[in-house]
Amino acid sequence: MKKLFAFLFTCLVAASVWAEEAPDVMVKRVSEEVLDIVRKDKAIQSGNPNRVLELVDAKVLPHFNFRHMTALAVGKDWRRASPQQQQQLMQEFKTLLVRTYSNALTSYRDQTIRYKPFKMNPGDTDVLVRTEVVQPGNKPVQLDYSLEKVDDDWKVYDVTVAGISLVTNYRETFAQEVRSGGIEGLIQSIANKNKSLEANPPTKVEKK
Repeated sequence: MKKLFAFLFTCLVAASVWAEEAPDVMVKRVSEEVLDIVRKDKAIQSGNPNRVLELVDAKVLPHFNFRHMTALAVGKDWRRASPQQQQQLMQEFKTLLVRTYSNALTSYRDQTIRYKPFKMNPGDTDVLVRTEVVQPGNKPVQLDYSLEKVDDDWKVYDVTVAGISLVTNYRETFAQEVRSGGIEGLIQSIANKNKSLEANPPTKVEKK
């Protein structure tokens, strides 16, 4: 009996390993789920900020490594921040990205996503998933996701839009803020930006 239980346990462990979701599969699944909800949800289409934030919180946030993203965006100054300041930076930057992403979601209507061929070697822990956002009447926009393996999950730590990295795009601005006001100045600057975004939620975008 003990041997039988041991065999069944081994099979379950093996099954869980084989069932692990590949990074490209995860990106496709989450992207399609989010876009499907956006297309059907009238509250999101009308620019309801609370409904959009609920969607982002439920479907998007669990798949991002905000600590790594913040460290990359802050750059070398990250090491100068105390643990408490790092936590504050991460929270404010997370809020900034969430609000920016949420605002962008309200403009989605007829876009579709084209997923490019994905290659991954056994044992890889850092990969790039390449996609294109296809917009009727406009050129496709390259949208790439950099992911790393964290424990048993894949987490996004950077997004590159039309060749521009999201985290490095913030780096120079953040460096200037640190030079002028230190780490506390940077925290306050991001907090002020978040307050501005909160006070000016996205307006309804009419479908053309």
